[in-house]
Amino acid sequence: MARDFSNWDESDVRVRANKKGSRPRTKDRPAHDDAIIGRIITVDRGRYTAVVDEDTPEERILIAARARELRRNPVVAGDFVALVGDVSGAPDTLARLVRVETRRTLLRRSADDTDPVERVVVANADQLVIVVAAANPEPRTGFIDRALVAAYDSGIAPLLLITKADVKDPAELLANYEHLDMTVVVSRTASDTASGIDARSDDGESALLAGGAVDALKDHLDGKVSVMVGHSGVGKSTMVNALTGSQRATGGVNAVTGRGRHTSSSALALRLRDAQPGSWIIDTPGIRSFGLAHVDPDRILHAFPDLEPGTDACERGCKHNSAAVNCGLDPWVADGSAGEAGPARLASLRRLLGSSDRTEGRAEAKELGTIL
Repeated sequence: MARDFSNWDESDVRVRANKKGSRPRTKDRPAHDDAIIGRIITVDRGRYTAVVDEDTPEERILIAARARELRRNPVVAGDFVALVGDVSGAPDTLARLVRVETRRTLLRRSADDTDPVERVVVANADQLVIVVAAANPEPRTGFIDRALVAAYDSGIAPLLLITKADVKDPAELLANYEHLDMTVVVSRTASDTASGIDARSDDGESALLAGGAVDALKDHLDGKVSVMVGHSGVGKSTMVNALTGSQRATGGVNAVTGRGRHTSSSALALRLRDAQPGSWIIDTPGIRSFGLAHVDPDRILHAFPDLEPGTDACERGCKHNSAAVNCGLDPWVADGSAGEAGPARLASLRRLLGSSDRTEGRAEAKELGTIL
């Protein structure tokens, strides 16, 4: 039998509610104006450790999980973040990380020179401490050059720390960098306990450092956030222990391969002992190389104010490296505009610019630092 629909209108139509919710989803997110700000000190398997109310009687450590909307955003040691939820810091509590604050600086690297994907190392660092050993393992100038490029590109002041100088005189190594505006600290192993600082850890071997080097380095780190990078086995964690009083594991060098054993598994921010508020050292896992696919050569030039005006005469697209044709830097240096140190400064600049031109096909030489 046919139904008569002539007297029906839209009010007679029954609409089934959306099974995923009767209200449309919105892209608006809460502002979280009540969030507290904390400093990330380490990241471990999706859990973020932060210190809040820093340098106050209410200072405490929180463990937080990242909010879903931040899933694609990297959060690293040194970041300042907004935290909500349970921010008491009590055992077995979990806060929620809802926002990453604006970063002052960002140290980045890529996996290799052809990889466009950037890896964030640390955030908000004031200086980069590049740690190399004078010997055992042998210093790798390629790594130093690359770390310098990453520092200049990030706007972070570089500092070169040479360890184990009692094993080999580092003068030849230092000659490569004497014309760069960079602080250098040389560390030696102390010959007796009276003149040294014991930074020994449970599985460390010789970890007795000459006190003068530790004090000199501390003066440069006081009041700053510093990140330490270096190959495994160069004594990085040993120096961190001496400066902070921590017990980071230390390790020796393999006699066959000449390489150190990885002892730091994740970046960790530690307070500098007996220092001003805000003095932190971020110890990173041993890094084998810095890929520089993300670096803009013009950023490196800013570190050479005596050379930069010479680029005004360069042709468009000039890379200013050793392969450049009709580069304006050559006549600028030749006529003495950069002073007596001009030729050496230009050589240093081109060594740094050349670091970013190496490709993955030369990865072994890049890692071992045999390319100068």
